[in-house]
Amino acid sequence: MADIGSRPENGRSRIVIDMATVLGLLSGFGLVGTALFIGGSPLSFVDLPAILIVFGGTCAIVLTCFSMDEVLHTWRVLLKTIVFSVQDPAEAAIRVLQVAEAARRQGVLSLQSALPALEDEPFLLKGISMVVDGTPGEEVEAILRRDLNATVQRHAKSSGVLRKAAEFFPAMGLIGTLIGLVQMLGRLDDPSTIGPSMATALITTFYGAVMANMVCLPLATKLERNSAQEALVNHLYMMGAASIGRQENPRRLEMLLNSILPPAKRIRYFD
Repeated sequence: MADIGSRPENGRSRIVIDMATVLGLLSGFGLVGTALFIGGSPLSFVDLPAILIVFGGTCAIVLTCFSMDEVLHTWRVLLKTIVFSVQDPAEAAIRVLQVAEAARRQGVLSLQSALPALEDEPFLLKGISMVVDGTPGEEVEAILRRDLNATVQRHAKSSGVLRKAAEFFPAMGLIGTLIGLVQMLGRLDDPSTIGPSMATALITTFYGAVMANMVCLPLATKLERNSAQEALVNHLYMMGAASIGRQENPRRLEMLLNSILPPAKRIRYFD
């Protein structure tokens, strides 16, 4: 049996760069930029009034919908779509079973010495700490479940900020289009103003569509995907800590863990 609280080497949690997110954003903007360069001068798509209307207006409306802390938290969470901690659910389940087997053989109090090895997984550490302190398994599960639900809600709020921004970017683009058209129609007697006004009218729509469909919606989807994976791992930890607190057989815990793991991730620890 592996040391209490240790990970299999190939399942060690590590900080990595999500190349799918990076390549997706770079290739998307790269293709659009290439099309702009081939079709003419890219500088013709840079318009300060359009930037102020679309980006400034969207930020102002998002701040109206949410608190400053929620918006700033969303920016911090966005970093996790690029740099995040990888934890494979199958390896997390094996780690839980290692702890459960040690508790079964040596007693729950023996896990006190294993707590420092669990510091890289705060959720599991909290559960095992409560078990060592003598907290009943049902209470451990109830506390961890509340923590899990609170974490899911925080992540949902962050993705909600992005999805709300995705709604407002095209709307602000439409407002910019109307402003540009009004300016153009009000100055038909001066042909030199028609071009800039029409450019503002069209570029604002372009900005809004790009930001909504190439940035906000994809990042919101990635946040939800990462949140779902984190919630699965924490659910495994919750079930493991509660089972250890109830002093259940680790073989039964293995069956419970496999019941929520995807088929490709199910484990055979005791076979």
